[in-house]
Amino acid sequence: MRKRRVLILLLCALLALGLAGCGGGETPSGSGDAAPAEGETLTVVATIFPVYDWIRNLVGDVENVDVRLLCGDGTDLHSFQPSAADIVTIASADLFVYVGGESDAWVAEALAGTGGEGQQAIALLDALGGGALEEETVEGMEGEEEESGEEAPEYDEHVWLSLKNAKQLCTEIDGALQALDPANAESYQANLEGYLDQLDALDGQYETAVKEGRVKTLLFADRFPFRYLTEDYGLDYYAAFSGCSAETEASFETVAFLAKKTEELDLGAVLTIETGDGKLAQTVVDAAGGGRKILTLDSMQAVTAEEAAAGATYLDIMEQNLAALKEALS
Repeated sequence: MRKRRVLILLLCALLALGLAGCGGGETPSGSGDAAPAEGETLTVVATIFPVYDWIRNLVGDVENVDVRLLCGDGTDLHSFQPSAADIVTIASADLFVYVGGESDAWVAEALAGTGGEGQQAIALLDALGGGALEEETVEGMEGEEEESGEEAPEYDEHVWLSLKNAKQLCTEIDGALQALDPANAESYQANLEGYLDQLDALDGQYETAVKEGRVKTLLFADRFPFRYLTEDYGLDYYAAFSGCSAETEASFETVAFLAKKTEELDLGAVLTIETGDGKLAQTVVDAAGGGRKILTLDSMQAVTAEEAAAGATYLDIMEQNLAALKEALS
């Protein structure tokens, strides 16, 4: 880890000169397992709030662990670009956890620039393996222009919105913590088991809510980042845009389609996400004859470090989403 600390000092010096940037090369394998020396701080960096909160729970009361949130100013994952200071933060990490989708294309250079000695990196989409889902365009959804020659599948990045995924990914992260800090392995394992129990309990509440719901279809007059959630519980969905879409204006045809489906399925609510302004949802409700609620599901893409420090948690937000889901399915 000494080599990486020297590199961090170099990056800091470059930052002071306004010259810091990302290096080139391949992403390190993340197989390093060097433990921190006694009295040293284990630094863990997560790009997004849900993962940051998972890690806070897995660390619990273990001392000398510094958990940091990289995207803490409310910037959407899809538009985040790291600053030179962010690169320094990544370089300081013993464990770096990121989503690993198209929005994280910058990570390969950032990790290559840190040297990688003793550092572990976990890409959530890689950790899911066959559980990662490709983005899809369903009936009525605004399509996106594909770049010429684009053949590689584009995976849905919103893996944290599945409680089942959360259980798998927390287990993966906890294993990395135990490998990096074996002296506290028992504590990490106990914290994991307690957190998995909470995730299991909430997962069961979602299953019950869907089973008891009058309807089995969600309709989003917005972007749709909840594909993993609908897959978990066998729900159908319609939406104006895919989860990672950059589109903001729906066509007349899309509005008409969503309004027609709202009427046909006798849906009691039209849904939006927390970053939407609700205007499209109101248009769909009006076109469907009114009398429907507009409800919000929180995809946790705009939670700030300040909100996290004030007590926002992944479980609390997923419980709030459950309340909205029950209402939408009633």
